[in-house]
Amino acid sequence: MRRKDREMSAEFGLQVIDQAEYGVLAAADPASDRPYAVPLSLVRRGQTLYFHSARAGTKVDLLKDGTPVRIVFVAKAAVPGLYEPQEARDLLEGGKGTSFVTSKVFTTEYSSAIVTGTIRIVEVNEDRDSEYSLALEAVCAKYVPDMMEFFELALDSAYSTTKVFAVDIEEIKAKRKKFDDNKEELKWQKD
Repeated sequence: MRRKDREMSAEFGLQVIDQAEYGVLAAADPASDRPYAVPLSLVRRGQTLYFHSARAGTKVDLLKDGTPVRIVFVAKAAVPGLYEPQEARDLLEGGKGTSFVTSKVFTTEYSSAIVTGTIRIVEVNEDRDSEYSLALEAVCAKYVPDMMEFFELALDSAYSTTKVFAVDIEEIKAKRKKFDDNKEELKWQKD
């Protein structure tokens, strides 16, 4: 990571995963000689990420046991709006250089994590405490928590229609850019 001053801990990266609405999985696609990337609804249980799909399609054809992948998560990305236009003009006229404009005006706050891992197919198992069932329950609890009373019905149909994938986290890198109330960039060592 080039900007070590923005690097965050693995624990922070796990928080980013939990807060992110989705992640983008990337893998090599040997059939097309192009990268394959797809946004996914992912959930984390411990050091494992889970997602589901239909039982057929490009994703299923490409993602086999042992396929190396990277997954990118962004939990927050927003322009901080630190200065009003006149305030920025006044600061420039007062001697602030162009680096001020690029670092404080045209900037974005963000929290991100990149996971490296390997695909593992979760076998269908109708035992309620199986990894398959618990993974689907975790996905549903994250994305539709107010509908969990219907989960058992969905699970019954999932056994024949839904494939579950796991990615055990081998490496996680996290990064953040954030400003404090004094419009100074926080460095991870400071907070």
